[in-house]
Amino acid sequence: MEPLSVLQTREKRTISRLTRSSKIFKTIIKAIQDKKGENIVSLDLRKIPEASADFFIVCEASNTTQVKAIADSVEDKVKKECGELPYKHEGRPSAQWVLIDYVNVVVHVMHPETRKFYKLEEMWSDAESRMHDL
Repeated sequence: MEPLSVLQTREKRTISRLTRSSKIFKTIIKAIQDKKGENIVSLDLRKIPEASADFFIVCEASNTTQVKAIADSVEDKVKKECGELPYKHEGRPSAQWVLIDYVNVVVHVMHPETRKFYKLEEMWSDAESRMHDL
């Protein structure tokens, strides 16, 4: 155990919060737009104590092929441009709703019917939302 004097002189580390101007955030939006994802919405969850991430990015695709293409594009671009791999991803086999978790930002690529059913934007209605369509 370190003496108290050492602990008091230690430099404080600041943890930077993710913002909409963060590289990973911009890269995800661009990857979705490149594959023609529609109704792209970001939900800012930073002021919601129960939230598990800083942001949700939600978009939709008209068919399972496009859902998979968008998910692949997001993972490829984020890896190439930001050097980040997802912590976890789910939903690829059925491709109705693919979730890509980068811890501070979670991407939801959904079929329109699935999106209407689960209503993520309504569930997180306390969050500030912003559209990102072209």
